Amino acid sequence: MASKVSAATAYFWVVKILTTGMGEATSDFFLHAKHRAVAELAIGSAFAAAVAVQICSRRYHALRYWTVVVLVAIFGTMVADVIDFKFHLPLMRSTALFAGLVGAVLLAWWMTEGTLSIRSIVTRRRESFYWATVFLTFVLGTAAGDWTADTLKLGFLGSGLVFGAMILVPLIARKRFGLNEVLCFWVAYILTRPLGASFADWMSASHSRSGLGIGAAKVSAIWSVAIGVMIFWMASRRSQDLPTLKTPTAYL
Repeated sequence: MASKVSAATAYFWVVKILTTGMGEATSDFFLHAKHRAVAELAIGSAFAAAVAVQICSRRYHALRYWTVVVLVAIFGTMVADVIDFKFHLPLMRSTALFAGLVGAVLLAWWMTEGTLSIRSIVTRRRESFYWATVFLTFVLGTAAGDWTADTLKLGFLGSGLVFGAMILVPLIARKRFGLNEVLCFWVAYILTRPLGASFADWMSASHSRSGLGIGAAKVSAIWSVAIGVMIFWMASRRSQDLPTLKTPTAYL
């Protein structure tokens, strides 16, 4: 059997971080667009359709899988922004709320299936848990990144550097101390969202906000091209296209 999601190789982490930055920039662009509601509905519908196709498929396909990740990066950011602007929930509380939701889904997944390993995504129920977790990690990461940048006054670049240091913790903990690989994976996965988004915000923000002033549209386009190149390159690699399922030995 083969897992229906991408293997967690170095290329996986590069593309994952790229999608977070692209999603942040794209969401920011639509946030100030004239027909924002139409864009949100279109992105949400495309995301739902892509997830349905992915779950109904029988095997992993790089382009199909990463299309879902790209769309969840945009839509997840939009959802977090809508909650922020409409409900005016303090960023610290929204971060705590979404962290609790991520934890609840992971707990339900583990209690139902007995494992959270991505090597074991071979059934529709497990994949449904997987995509629910992925979606909530994007929403959580958006709130966490805004909290550090705005509430804690670290700024976009400062937040990016902080999360860049934080993401090394699970890597070191796994390599040097043998910490549970599934735990390390999900901690790193959550941290990729505010990491990529912080640097994307820094690139797109105006000089008055200590950014590079490139603009959200251009940043979205630049990161989208990089994602496209990486996805098509990975799709040509058989080792990446068919990540072999081994008996999962790591549990939470």
